[in-house]
Amino acid sequence: MQRAGWPGIDRAPWLGAEPSIGRAADQRTSGGARLNNDAVYAQGLLGKALDPSTQPAVIRSFLAQESALIRDLLPPRTRVLDFGCGTGRHLIALDGHLGPSVGFDYERASVREAHIASAAKACEFFVADATAVPLATPFDAAICLTNTWGTMSNKGQVLAEMRRLSPSAGTRLITVYSASSVDARREWYGNMGHAVLEVTDREVVAEGGFSSEHFTEERLRGLLGPCELYEIGEIAYLATC
Repeated sequence: MQRAGWPGIDRAPWLGAEPSIGRAADQRTSGGARLNNDAVYAQGLLGKALDPSTQPAVIRSFLAQESALIRDLLPPRTRVLDFGCGTGRHLIALDGHLGPSVGFDYERASVREAHIASAAKACEFFVADATAVPLATPFDAAICLTNTWGTMSNKGQVLAEMRRLSPSAGTRLITVYSASSVDARREWYGNMGHAVLEVTDREVVAEGGFSSEHFTEERLRGLLGPCELYEIGEIAYLATC
């Protein structure tokens, strides 16, 4: 059974082979074990992050403002491709506003949850690598939200795929953390059981091998090229490029 009119995307694409993974592949050594973001996400990090009891007030405010801004920037009936969709929360929340839309993630457990939650929705989800998305049909917009892009190692290739699948300028929407987010993220990650071990001018590194980047306006413009930046609270940027 197919939904949303997207050829080749069926009800259970996560039953296929494991994709090569597009999230951050940087590996760190801790106690002799090689760790990376993929392993941390596979252990349930996303579920902990979305649990309001782990979220400091500034993080809850950021998540709410991000959702509202995305709705404002995406016109009604926009067909959206969500890079690193997780459990599908953005597309599901916008289901009545958007046109038929598609999300994907490398983590099959998250895609399984998205399928269950979206059973009566006009959005579809599948497992894929963000650096090599197995789709050819262009969309009206491509999104990569809540600093997902900031956990990916090959940001340039992910951005190239966003441009390929949403080719019009200004239709790629990316949210990332700014350096002023560090204190809130330190508290948040600690509440999730990943105490922060190191903070640099570009990233936060936490127990378990999790790392998450933050960006200055100058660095973000250098990576994205021409773009418009919106501040979200005091801890993040949304870029349209």
